[in-house]
Amino acid sequence: MTILCVRFQLPPAHEAALPGLLGVLEDFTPVVQALPPDAALVDLRGAERYFGRDAVELASVIRVRALAHHGVDCLIGAGPGPMLARVALGDARPGVTCAVPEEPDAVAEFLAGKPVAALPGVGAATARTLGEYGLDTLGLVAAAPLSTLQRLIGARAGRELREKAGGVDRGRVVPDGVSRALATERPFTRDELDPDRHRRALLSAAEELGARLRALDKVCRTLTLTVRYADRSSTTRSRTLKEPTAHSAALTRAAYGMYEVLGLQRARVRALALRAEGLDPAEQASYQLTFDPLDEKARRIEEVADRARAKFGPHAVMPGALAA
Repeated sequence: MTILCVRFQLPPAHEAALPGLLGVLEDFTPVVQALPPDAALVDLRGAERYFGRDAVELASVIRVRALAHHGVDCLIGAGPGPMLARVALGDARPGVTCAVPEEPDAVAEFLAGKPVAALPGVGAATARTLGEYGLDTLGLVAAAPLSTLQRLIGARAGRELREKAGGVDRGRVVPDGVSRALATERPFTRDELDPDRHRRALLSAAEELGARLRALDKVCRTLTLTVRYADRSSTTRSRTLKEPTAHSAALTRAAYGMYEVLGLQRARVRALALRAEGLDPAEQASYQLTFDPLDEKARRIEEVADRARAKFGPHAVMPGALAA
């Protein structure tokens, strides 16, 4: 058990505290990969030899230091690889590290009864498709013929899913890697019930994400919406975009779509957060030509607005709905 997946239990609107908490992990090993907005993967192979303690013992020390230095508790999962550590995190409790054994038979037993959606990267659509054919647990997926899975979800995805369900973890922790996500949050000064204000907050967040992506020459493949409520609960929804994009209008449409699906009725919303995930270089992304003059005009305006904001500040150009 050499890999930890650590999720810090940050209060709402405190995602900016993550860099400081990553410093706690880097006191043990330089092999730390951030998983914004509140988690990280840690490779402790060198640390186990250096400190003479196993990963579970080091996890206890990490938990104490996070509490002592930052007042933040954390949930920790441990496993032989990053994927298994992230699955173990789902069973972790405050003060108790959930560890996946290293023996292949024990790994298979640990995964067998878990739902398909417990695997990182398996979305609701894939889990629903498999569930319609009775493949609703990882044990059933691991025992299913490869050809069946490939017919249901595709050749590559089927092969990778079957390997993961059987406990094969080919991932690795990438230290100091380029962030694969960008996040922004819009907290309200009071618990907000007005859907129009919710939509304006989403518009503002999508505009910011689009501008940040274009400044980095990146595009995102997935957009995630998190709604935090007055009772400190939250709802999260993700949507895979039709094509990787940094176009603010496309991000806004996706954010509005996820918000509408939630069907909030008189919900007291404390904050709305958007996260762009699956970042790739913009030059490697394909763009479907639409021959829509309005879309082309919007993209040209976006380029001009980016140049104006770079010169005169982030609020130099903004949608009319936000200017009010």
